Amino acid sequence: MDKTNINLGLSYKVVISILIVLSLLLVSCSSSAEVDDFATCLTESGALMYGAFWCPHCIAQKNLFGKSFNRVTYIECSLPDGQGQTEFCTQMGIESYPTWEFANEERITGELTFTELAEKSECPLPVSE
Repeated sequence: MDKTNINLGLSYKVVISILIVLSLLLVSCSSSAEVDDFATCLTESGALMYGAFWCPHCIAQKNLFGKSFNRVTYIECSLPDGQGQTEFCTQMGIESYPTWEFANEERITGELTFTELAEKSECPLPVSE
């Protein structure tokens, strides 16, 4: 095999790799917009999440949304030192994290999937889910 064939084969691999990366970026951008819309709908529907910064299930729930979580109404219940709960969350009767509350005042504790959140909030499920 001569150098021309080797370089040509390498060039094709590089071009294909770049196309794959660009395709993945486009897909993630569209799904991010869909998750943004879903998170916004949750907030507009009256859904909110009570949580604590140190709670692994809360972190997992936030990670499900990625950057779109900033569009979800979130109430931090932990004191800054992680050694207690805010007075507001105590008054609201929050006992575990995460706790989701919906417009009809129904509460569900634990991590919820997008499907479960869509059912409870009547928000359209992101297409990527």
